[in-house]
Amino acid sequence: MQQVDPQALDELKAFLPCETPDEWVEEALKNQDMLLVNHAYLEKCAARTALNLMFKHPDKPDLLHKMSRLAREELVHFEQVMKIIKKRGLKYRSHQPSRYAGMMNSGVRKQDPDKVIDTLIVGAFIEARSCERFSKLAPHLDEELQKFYISLLKSEARHYKDYITLAEKYAGKAIDDRIEYFAAVEKEAIQSPDELFRFHSGIPA
Repeated sequence: MQQVDPQALDELKAFLPCETPDEWVEEALKNQDMLLVNHAYLEKCAARTALNLMFKHPDKPDLLHKMSRLAREELVHFEQVMKIIKKRGLKYRSHQPSRYAGMMNSGVRKQDPDKVIDTLIVGAFIEARSCERFSKLAPHLDEELQKFYISLLKSEARHYKDYITLAEKYAGKAIDDRIEYFAAVEKEAIQSPDELFRFHSGIPA
C-alpha cells in the first residue's frame, strides 16, 4: 500500500470535529458501486462551487486563481472516476444527494462579505472530510481504488487549505467562531443516524 502523508492527515484531523465512524466505513465497503457514482457527482459539485465563486467574485484575483485551478483539478478527478466506473461496467446515473451539503450550507449567512467567508469555510470542511474518508477507505479497497484514493489526498488537502486561507483573508480577522459553528454542524451530519448512504453521509440508520 502507498503511504499517506502523516502530517497532512494530522492537520486534517485537527481541523475536523470528529473522525469518520467505523459504521460508515463498513457500509461503504458494502456499497462500493454507489460510492463511485456519488464520488463522480461530488467532483462535479466541487467544480461547480469553484466556478460559482469565480463568477460571483470577479474582483478577487487570488480567489479567481485558486478556484480556477481547483475547478480544473476537480474535473480531472471527475474524469478519472468516470473512467473507473466505465471500466467496472457500472453506469453513471442521477441519484438523490446526501443531506450533508444542505446541512452545511443552511448556516451560510446571506449577505457578503459574510456570505463568501462562510461559503469558503463550508468548502474547506467538504474538502477535508473527503480527504479523511479517502484515507479511511484506502486500506480496505482493491489496488486500483486504493492507489486512486491515495493519489487524491494531496490535492484535496491543498484545496481545504486554499479555502481557509481565502476565508481568513476576506474576513480580515480571526474566523475561529465561524469554523467552530460549522464544525458543530459537520459533526452532527457525520455522527447522527442517516437513512441514505452516500460519500458524506452519517452513521447508517
